[in-house]
Formats: sequence, structure tokens, C-alpha cells
Amino acid sequence: MRILITNDDGINAPGLKVLEAIAADIAGPTGEVWVVAPAFEQSGVGHAISYTHPTMIAELGPRRFAAEGSPADCVLAGLYDVMADARPDLVLSGVNRGNNAAENTLYSGTIGGAMEAALQGLPAIALSQFYGPGNVSLDDPFDAAARHGAATIRTLLDHGLWDGEDYRLFYNVNFPPIAGADVKGLRVVKQGFRRGITFGVEPHLSPSGRKFLWVRGGRQDIDSGEGTDGTANLQGYISVTPMRADLTAHDALAPLAHLESRFE
Repeated sequence: MRILITNDDGINAPGLKVLEAIAADIAGPTGEVWVVAPAFEQSGVGHAISYTHPTMIAELGPRRFAAEGSPADCVLAGLYDVMADARPDLVLSGVNRGNNAAENTLYSGTIGGAMEAALQGLPAIALSQFYGPGNVSLDDPFDAAARHGAATIRTLLDHGLWDGEDYRLFYNVNFPPIAGADVKGLRVVKQGFRRGITFGVEPHLSPSGRKFLWVRGGRQDIDSGEGTDGTANLQGYISVTPMRADLTAHDALAPLAHLESRFE
């Protein structure tokens, strides 16, 4: 199996090393793992692409590249430059430092990388490691992802849904904020919503008196609803959420049908 991996924390991020080990396990001794990751951190860029300026790419080693762009840029670079002669069988994005559950999903470059792969017609999985009191002080805060990542991916590859729709399915996986030995299992859940928790900005003055705004998030230990990703993680479970890039509110189409008219 040929696997392309990327992330949004950057080429030197510890979570990328975790994903490299997971991907090597999945690919097997005769497989290949290719890395195309951002040269610098790209957290929060979502599904952005560098449409108005070029992306510089550098080869750092065998099958290892850094691109000055977003995770989606990296996937495009992997498919149409680095691996142009033979596309990958699977794209993995992560392992992100911090959860990409609930509303975080909408901002995540980790999700953006997987989404771009899905739009390009490839199987894709995004992986993130929730941080919290149960793992932040461990020698390896990524222990849950490292211990259960390969098994989770194999479960999805062997038993998950992999359709050929225009907006094809991809998967968002979040590992709970606990040691790997304490993980209770896996839950297939929907994307949640942490009520009252939003991103905002906090103004600060520089020594020269200029104002700068820092984007800040809210608490992450908030229940995101029954049967949802964030809550499953806080309960000690790996969350698996099937996703599509289609943003249509399908439940609203029929109720709004009465608005249709014909211009003569």
C-alpha cells in the first residue's frame, strides 16, 4: 500500500512522527509512506489552498517533503507533483496536537487535508489527539493515538463505508485525552457542538504601542451532546465521524420548496 501523509502542525511536529509510525504499520514491509507536510504550522487554516501565490516545496529526505502551504496544498503537491507517477492508495492527515471534534472541525487544517484528498477521489482519514489532564503530563501525550491508531485505521479500511460519490465519505478520528491503556473502545458518532464556546479575539499592545489581536478558543472539556465526538472523547472513547464536503442543509430543502417560482 502507498500512503500519503500530511498534517497542519508542520513537518517537525511530534504528532507527524506518530502518524509516520502508524502509516508504516498499515503500509507493511512492501508498502511506501510518503510525507508532504507544511514547512510551518498551519493550524486553523481549514480547507484553504494557496490559489493566488505559488507554493515552494523542498525535498528533505527519501519520500519526505516540506511545502510552504496549507495541508490541502500539501495534498495537491503530493498528488500532482511528488507522487504524480503513481497516486497513493490512502491519505492520512495528523496526528493533530489537540482535538478536532465539535466546532473545532470547521477550522481544522487537519480536516482540510483529508477533505481535499476525498475531493480528489481518494480514501482519507483525519486523526487528532485530544489533550487534557489525563494525558498532557504523560511522557507521550500521543499515547492513545500511537497505541490504537493502526487498529482504528484497519477497522475503517476493512469494515467502513468507502463510496464513490462526488462528495465522497472521509473520516474524522479523535483519540481521547487519556493513556492508551485506559481507552474504552471506539464509537461512531456525529459532529457535536459545545454550546457557549466560540473563538474570539483578545487585543494586546506591543511595546511600540501598536494593537495586535490574538485569536483565542474556549474550554474543551465541555459536553458536545449525546452521541457526539467531543462527548465520546471525554468519556474515554475513540470517536469516528463520517463526513462529506457537501455543505448543503439537506433537511431544509423540502421545507423551503414552497419558495420556488418561475419567471415568465
